[in-house]
Amino acid sequence: MPTAPRAESPQSGGAALELLVHGVGGATPQEMLGDPRTTRITGDATAAIHRRTEDVGAEQRPGRDREGPVAEAYCWSNLTSGNGSRALWLLLLPFMVVNLAHWMRPTARGRTRAVRLYGVLVRLVALSLTVLLTAAACEVALDLVAWQCAGTPECSVQRSWLGFLSTQQDGWFAQPGRRLAVAALVPAALVGLLWYLSHRTWSAYESQRSLIWDGPDSAETDADADTDVVTRSGAGHVRPALGRPGFWYGRRLVARLRAAHTAAGFLTVAAAVGGTAARHDRAADSPVPTAIGTLLEAGLLLCALAVIAVVCRRGRSERRLDNRLDRAVTTYLPGTALALLLLASAYAGWSRPGWVSSGALPGEAVFRALAVGQALLVVVLAVVALSLYRSAPEPRTTLHGLGGPAVAMLACALGGVMTGGIAQRVADWLDGPGTPGMGAGADIDGPPVLLSWQASVIPVLLLLLLPPLVWLAARTVRRARLLGPAIEAEYAERNPEPGRTRRIARTRATAALTDSAPGILGLLSAATLLLGAAAVTGSWLTGEVPGLATDGTGPFVESVAETAQSTGSWLTGFGVILFVTWGRRAYRDVSARRTIGILWDVGTFWPRAAHPFAPPCYAERAVPDLSSRMCAWTGRTRGRLVISGHSQGSVLAAAAVWQLPDSARHRVALLTYGSPIERLYGRWFPAYFGRVPLEGLQRSVDCWRNLWRATDPIGGPVRIDERQGHEVDRGPLKDPLVYGRTPEHPLPEPILGHSDYQADPAFAAERAALLERLGPVVPQQAGADPEGRDSTAQGDSTAQGSAGRSSG
Repeated sequence: MPTAPRAESPQSGGAALELLVHGVGGATPQEMLGDPRTTRITGDATAAIHRRTEDVGAEQRPGRDREGPVAEAYCWSNLTSGNGSRALWLLLLPFMVVNLAHWMRPTARGRTRAVRLYGVLVRLVALSLTVLLTAAACEVALDLVAWQCAGTPECSVQRSWLGFLSTQQDGWFAQPGRRLAVAALVPAALVGLLWYLSHRTWSAYESQRSLIWDGPDSAETDADADTDVVTRSGAGHVRPALGRPGFWYGRRLVARLRAAHTAAGFLTVAAAVGGTAARHDRAADSPVPTAIGTLLEAGLLLCALAVIAVVCRRGRSERRLDNRLDRAVTTYLPGTALALLLLASAYAGWSRPGWVSSGALPGEAVFRALAVGQALLVVVLAVVALSLYRSAPEPRTTLHGLGGPAVAMLACALGGVMTGGIAQRVADWLDGPGTPGMGAGADIDGPPVLLSWQASVIPVLLLLLLPPLVWLAARTVRRARLLGPAIEAEYAERNPEPGRTRRIARTRATAALTDSAPGILGLLSAATLLLGAAAVTGSWLTGEVPGLATDGTGPFVESVAETAQSTGSWLTGFGVILFVTWGRRAYRDVSARRTIGILWDVGTFWPRAAHPFAPPCYAERAVPDLSSRMCAWTGRTRGRLVISGHSQGSVLAAAAVWQLPDSARHRVALLTYGSPIERLYGRWFPAYFGRVPLEGLQRSVDCWRNLWRATDPIGGPVRIDERQGHEVDRGPLKDPLVYGRTPEHPLPEPILGHSDYQADPAFAAERAALLERLGPVVPQQAGADPEGRDSTAQGDSTAQGSAGRSSG
């Protein structure tokens, strides 16, 4: 059984600690520690460290009989699935996805300008998503409800709640401008809600400080470089960006971006209200001077330019804990935008007796401009990403560096689906038995035809994805069939059972599907880009929904267009209903909220560097928690510590170890299992978890072991060149442990896949070897250590029993 090789290390006292970090989905302290009696050592209701009750103060009790290190469990699942307000995060899914694109940048060496341009482009895509969401709210509230339905007697008579806005009532609010001013409260309230959620989570997450860093960093670094060269005592080692003092402290940048995006939302609403009134004043004999509308539009344009300037400006400081806040930006920019919105509402509310609403507001041009702008930004982003990749290629990088642009395109597609789905469902509801956009029988014109075209390409997109998915399924079946003889030879089973062999082979073949995800994403993003361009072109050339645009082209084409339109409309509506249902269930049910929280566990690991309205980064709380605990415990006891991370917890553990100073890092060992640190993070985020950062982590810690299984769809080997340091990977571990029934295992052993790595004897053996590598046990008399170190707390360093369980 291979173990980590010995190396020189500082002499340690007897105290030994295993700090367990669970993975996605979370786990309770009782599950992680294998004991119903646990006590919170430090932390709060959101994230805390627990011990078995009998282990509290174990360092001061040398007579403790338990073998192995003291076990502590860090529980962080409430950071992503805590209270009911987390259900609102489902609405922020496009924002979370575009934020991921920022961190998927390829590795760069000496390409500072290209790196900055990449960040600027992603932030502009993120800004366009905020404008898109606000424009969708304006389309529903201002256009469909206030302008079309309230201005059409056939529609408003069926909606009693629209009575005070209806033209039939001939009241004060009956004029179109005043109806728009009242309806503007809905999108403005949405922007205010996004600001509130971002500000509240900003105070709880981005403002967390670690015990470790209290001054400027002295490393030789560039803010846009992927790694730093840290020199101490004449020797240098590589520290990645995740090890910088300010990486997990994005307070200043998020505050700036929040102000800019809030202002952009208010400006979008103000442009929809004030621009409509200004166009009427210029086109008709209006009692309102046209100069007022011109001045208002000029003010909106200047404020919009200020928003773009703030978004494009670099504001992330990673070399130190940047406590500065740009008060002028965070206060005056959204305040000015809100003031312009109030002025636009007052301007639209000016009495215009001859103004009558008809048709639809000019939202078509807005949505078309947003779609074209997003496509151009993604294309330019792809060019920059490909250039960066070619300058420093890493073979395992996803899509040859195009992972970020592909994910950005996916974020835009999600935003479009949510926008079109909500607008079309509201239009169908307002129109009753009619079909908006289909002419005869419809009471209202409905939403912009571009949204119908975009919905119509969804069935086409699904059909395009069907062949590669079928091919993947066939390949998986074929691979499972070919794995059978190798599995029987691996276990050296004399009487193999075909059913047992098939189950093991099928599990291994299915687990390998994870490595095919980049190809599917690339195909999905490319098809989305092309079909989106076709939708924009079709709506621009015809000005009608697909079902009407194809009239006269032949029965087959007409039926295909109508089928695509109706199916796409149904799919977008189903997606909206699904979001609402999930959100409602998650708000009421803790278990459902925890299930949805798995998505956030993966998607919100990274700081909000592109979109401030994305769900908050839990690592900005978890990483300082872990690094502070490790630094404080090793400094107080001078003992040995193994941080043991499963799945996503292994990524948190590595990030925390990177944050440690040298004095603490040499007393800490890293044990990862079921870890996506290279298989997912190394491929999708090469600038931060690529070959160079991981090799730097290997050299900077005295010992690191990674356990993996071939049946695990998430975890995998780290793939480090072990000639430059100690051996890291151990695997693939056998799963199941035994093939059939044995005297030691009289019942069939389960196929564990991604879970329960502690059940494998290799886990306890590797943990004991890591503790031994950190330093031998130094016997001490009880009470002889003034710092309260426990000389026998670790017991036998070669014990095979597990101190706890880290995944639920």
